[in-house]
Amino acid sequence: MLRQLLRPNWLIDRTLAELPLQDLLDQGIRALVLDVDRTLLPRGTATILPESALRWLQAAREQLPIHLFSNNPSRERIGAVARQLDLPFTTSAGKPRRGALRKVLNQFALPHHQVALIGDRLFTDVIAGNRLGLFTVLVKPINPQGQPCRRDGLQRLELRMAHWLGGGLGSGRGR
Repeated sequence: MLRQLLRPNWLIDRTLAELPLQDLLDQGIRALVLDVDRTLLPRGTATILPESALRWLQAAREQLPIHLFSNNPSRERIGAVARQLDLPFTTSAGKPRRGALRKVLNQFALPHHQVALIGDRLFTDVIAGNRLGLFTVLVKPINPQGQPCRRDGLQRLELRMAHWLGGGLGSGRGR
């Protein structure tokens, strides 16, 4: 059971901004739930999206409903990002718990497998999405320039732990 929870549908060795939107559409994805910290924004206090992430979100928003979904308790930080594109958002989401995510899914009114949860954390984002049958995508966290973090110890540690636990993460794309 744990192995399945730790296995994203896609393991992308790129940032969200480099994720081909058409690939998601081709998988039958009809809505997106996006992590914010380190998926859309770098670590720290910045609230302005990197240009590459902003362009990707603008293109995605034209084709799919999007909900920003963060464990961060700061309504100010997450709200500032959401206002840049007039998107709904959830703070203090409690991932990998399912309660807040169920509320978002009810708003979409879609089969869960048609909703993608995209984030940079295996033990929060991927597990939360997999617990509810969403299409999960693990992306590289971003640095302040919007580029992939090359020295991200936390994601590397999570991937090693998942491998040790038998997660078998070899089924991803874009490696």
